[in-house]
Amino acid sequence: MLKRERVREHLLGLIDIRRPGDAIPSERTLCATLEVSRPTLRAAVDELVATGALVREHGRGMFVAPAKITQELSSGETPFAVRQASGHWSSRVLEHSTIQAGARIGRRLRISPGAELLYIARLRLVDGAPMAIEHLHIPADLIPALTPAELEAGDLYEHLRDHHGVYVHEAQQSIEPTVVNEAEADLLDVPVLSPALLIERLTSDSTGRPVEYVHSVYRGDRYRIVSRLALGATVPGTPRPGHHPGIPPGDLGRRGIITSTTTGDIHTSA
Repeated sequence: MLKRERVREHLLGLIDIRRPGDAIPSERTLCATLEVSRPTLRAAVDELVATGALVREHGRGMFVAPAKITQELSSGETPFAVRQASGHWSSRVLEHSTIQAGARIGRRLRISPGAELLYIARLRLVDGAPMAIEHLHIPADLIPALTPAELEAGDLYEHLRDHHGVYVHEAQQSIEPTVVNEAEADLLDVPVLSPALLIERLTSDSTGRPVEYVHSVYRGDRYRIVSRLALGATVPGTPRPGHHPGIPPGDLGRRGIITSTTTGDIHTSA
């Protein structure tokens, strides 16, 4: 898991610092830089092409894909509560190690690229059936020791609060469609290239300090997120609302800004 994760993060880091249409280094250069085989690199590139992060052009190379359309379900000033999903959730740790943050994750956690992180890959199960694969990144100086047993028992955020004095306050989370690769398909017990949800989350504590970056792959055939939208009337003179998921532009007329709540797993249950 760690080698594939390292290649993926390096490629995403290259994408982060480039604009849509910019080229990324050749496969030969990337293989030499990362010290991985051509098949390993191509597998990671194939995933990012399938999810719309990269574009491969025959005879020309690989390029950063056009930017995706982004839609927020709530305003940045009004976070909304997320309920835990149904079923009995449990975890099985797949990998537990200490790694360097690197440029991409270092920027998200506001730490040096050379700073140490606790990297944990774990399989999330619901009523004993595999549901998701999580990749957690936590600054090592924030939590000096976090054993696999601690990550498999109880609520992670409650554990951070009660045993490490870390009070999780809020998070910014994105959700987009993806497909599973061969390793993920084996763990989730689904066919290769099955539809899935890619969920990325950056969690901060009560002081605003980033404490955790997570990206997860959830089974598309077993997991969904439901949002409730309040379409209230606006106060006269307030701006017209923009486009909202499932509601064509203009359908709201001059009615109110949408506020929303959502139902889904917040990745912290046992």
